[in-house]
Amino acid sequence: MNILVIGSGAREHTLVWKLSQSKHADKIYAVPGNPGMADLAECIDGVSITDNAALVKLAQEKNIGLAVVGPEVPLTNGAVDAFAAAGIKAFGPVQAAAEIEGSKAFSKDLMKRYNIPTAKYEVFTEAQAAKDYIKAEGAPIVIKADGLAAGKGVIVAMTMDEAIGAIDEIMGDKAFGSAGSRVVVEEFMSGEEVSVLCFTDGKTIIPMVPSQDHKRVNDNDEGPNTGGMGAYAPAPVGTPELLAQAQKEILDPVIKAMEQEGRLYKGCLYAGLMVTDRGPRVVEFNARFGDPETQVVLPLLDSDLVEVMLACIDGKLAETEVKWSNGAAVCIVMAAGGYPRAYNKGDEITGVAECEKAGNMVFQAGTAMKDGKLVTCGGRVLGVIAKADGIKEAVDKAYAGVDKISFKDAHFRHDIAHWALERLNK
Repeated sequence: MNILVIGSGAREHTLVWKLSQSKHADKIYAVPGNPGMADLAECIDGVSITDNAALVKLAQEKNIGLAVVGPEVPLTNGAVDAFAAAGIKAFGPVQAAAEIEGSKAFSKDLMKRYNIPTAKYEVFTEAQAAKDYIKAEGAPIVIKADGLAAGKGVIVAMTMDEAIGAIDEIMGDKAFGSAGSRVVVEEFMSGEEVSVLCFTDGKTIIPMVPSQDHKRVNDNDEGPNTGGMGAYAPAPVGTPELLAQAQKEILDPVIKAMEQEGRLYKGCLYAGLMVTDRGPRVVEFNARFGDPETQVVLPLLDSDLVEVMLACIDGKLAETEVKWSNGAAVCIVMAAGGYPRAYNKGDEITGVAECEKAGNMVFQAGTAMKDGKLVTCGGRVLGVIAKADGIKEAVDKAYAGVDKISFKDAHFRHDIAHWALERLNK
């Protein structure tokens, strides 16, 4: 069958790479795609990923048998609904189900209604009321823009001044646009985070290998939050016991809750969990594959991804075995200097082929071709991925790969997987 992947980041590059390994994949198209995908997919520019009618028209022209929607914006914009209405199978939640990511207030209210463990919270549309609540609760405290903010709408305020400043930034300065017209203010949870991406057909939910993201821009988890500076899998904190507890208390209940709300959830559900002394609690739900977690989880998938996705769409996941390989994968994100704030574009990137020849995978995100050269055009530029028997070997191999790539003011963290390595050292 012909397959259409929607999106342009490293997550979508990873999806194209994995889908291309399927015996069911004839030709893959990507909208708009990126230069890294060009060997595996035909990249089509000029079609907006938020223009559902244009996406459906393209799918019909290209005889698409499976559409895979990568980013959250087209999901919350109803892309899957549009494909389904045209009789085209699409992997991802429908618009009503994607609200679990599209509105943090909806997500938190859902968890409260169905007793799914998460942080205590309140929702505000008025800045002064939010500030009064913060003053009553004290710091540290977490402030979240309600809507979509490209992974950057969360501020973990360690002091009262930071918390009040966060309200001014989100609601006053409109740092995240209309996404910040409502804010969720929630209790600060301490512990170690784990990302649990799951396949689901709306009835059955199967977790993938647990992974861990690194949100802060600098080493030692310092600096502002980003879309993610690296990841690794499997995360040792995601023990079989923890995953069993999460399945019972979080994953099965949330899928059942969404069905009861008339929002049958099919696709990939991302559960960001905090492992606290009271067990796993939900930090956030996302309505799609995580980035950069996808870049370390899918390389460990042994099953045919097309078959698993079709099982999710057709309601047959319970009959489908999802197999994983042993070993570990690590992703180091190479970002433009200044990210997540202002950064340069148009700087030449060298060494990608050398990195791949050394046995690494390079999934491209913020790249473009200019005058026949690969150049930067986004904040997170590349993900360098290594697979090995263990985390330590994968870390070493990934950083050796990073050393082969260069572009002006390239920035990356030097401590990806430090939580896992600390656990191993103990």
